[in-house]
Amino acid sequence: MSVEETIAALDRGEVRVAEKVEGEWRVNEEAKAAILEYFRLRKVEPIEVGPFEYLDKIPLKRDHAVRGVRVVPPATARYGSFLSPGVVLMPSFVNIGAWVGPRTMVDTWATVGSCAQIGADVHLGGGVGIGGVLEPVNARPVIVEDGAFLGSRAIVTEGCIVGEEAILGAGVVITASVPILDVTGSEPVEHRGVVPARAVVVPGVRQREFPAGTFGLPTPLIIGWRDESHDRISLNDALREFEIGT
Repeated sequence: MSVEETIAALDRGEVRVAEKVEGEWRVNEEAKAAILEYFRLRKVEPIEVGPFEYLDKIPLKRDHAVRGVRVVPPATARYGSFLSPGVVLMPSFVNIGAWVGPRTMVDTWATVGSCAQIGADVHLGGGVGIGGVLEPVNARPVIVEDGAFLGSRAIVTEGCIVGEEAILGAGVVITASVPILDVTGSEPVEHRGVVPARAVVVPGVRQREFPAGTFGLPTPLIIGWRDESHDRISLNDALREFEIGT
């Protein structure tokens, strides 16, 4: 496909930047390369939307009513991203190459970065930051799997994965270089770059020695696991049980 055809296919959801195949996430390098080339080919031009005026290279998505998507002003989704039926965008931003699954809520001031893959029935709380990953073309984008809940101001970057039905409490930061510590057992268990499915994660601190003294570094902590009882009650009730906020 040509660059224009690939971007159009991404916009319709017929092509994805990454997909889960036999349990593993695989990157579509051709799709990412097409996005990079699209940026090079496009020229900056004015875009008028009602009372708003933009100056950008990438057009905005259209036909939200036809697609069954609710978009609350001034939410913005760029052409080349895909929004599944039932998605709700509060005032937020979805970048090119991103894929957002059915019935997912992108709450106020949340950001879905370039090429991020967000599953079905996900809730991205207010101000959540999902990082974009464009280069190199073989780099995995940020992935949030089905049913996950990310509390207010949580951040996920650098191609990290949030597993199915995991809960990130408010302010949790997940990066590829910072360990995620499971403290539910007698000894801590370290994860990097992947939040396990159904994990309940809160912000924590680990102590490190430096020449100037001992200081605490932010470290996500797995403090529990979402079980079937949490599926039968509201998510807010589940969060209160673990004594974390949304």
